[in-house]
Amino acid sequence: MPKLRVRGLQKSYGEHPVLRGVDLDVEAGEVLAIIGASGSGKSTFLRCINFLEEFHEGTIELDGVTVGYAGENDRRRRRSEKANEQLRTRVGMVFQHFNLFPHLRVIDNVTLGPIHSLGQKRDEAEARARELLAKVGLAEKVDAHPANLSGGQQQRVAIARALAMNPTLMLFDEVTSALDPELVGEVLGVIRSLAEEGMTMLVVTHEMFFARDVADRMVFFAEGVIAEQGPPQQLLDNPQDDRLRKFIRRFSPAQPQTI
Repeated sequence: MPKLRVRGLQKSYGEHPVLRGVDLDVEAGEVLAIIGASGSGKSTFLRCINFLEEFHEGTIELDGVTVGYAGENDRRRRRSEKANEQLRTRVGMVFQHFNLFPHLRVIDNVTLGPIHSLGQKRDEAEARARELLAKVGLAEKVDAHPANLSGGQQQRVAIARALAMNPTLMLFDEVTSALDPELVGEVLGVIRSLAEEGMTMLVVTHEMFFARDVADRMVFFAEGVIAEQGPPQQLLDNPQDDRLRKFIRRFSPAQPQTI
């Protein structure tokens, strides 16, 4: 059984279809890079996996448990909010914008979820938070506030916050796109280390050289479907879809990102 199984996923905003029937399996420990132009459905796809967005047709299963709904299509029913919240604790998500609480210290941002959602004792949660902040290179910033951190540091706090929930799947939604170029490498370095540790990850990114180097597989979204998928080198060096060829010419940097 794959870690993540998606079948026939459809999602629309009003009359505008965003996902038009997505099928995808992701194995445990796999790193999947997701690429595609703006509006192709990448971010909506991630948000459906975490049930931050409701979807209209299809199924998503995480470790064999259906996400959001029980049953299928016209016979399906929405799971209880408690059940959906429990599922979200197993899926860590890091967004383009950091979404840290500005009035809380770094360590409090990281411990908030484990204390209130997982019921961890404060000393246990703080010990784990310090461990994770050291892991992302921010051991000395535990008492800082977000406003006193660089964008790259804030994004690394956001990653530590997601990891503090002990997820079995991590979702990264263009986490470097809001960063200055000189800060991109420090965030990608953390993602690389998670890949080396065997974390299952879906990474929406425009960092093509990073995706080539780290991802096990790459999928290209276009107009709400997966238009092409395969090993990163295959898609980047020998794309078959005309839309993918145009995308690569537009978004591939001249030089690889140094990490």
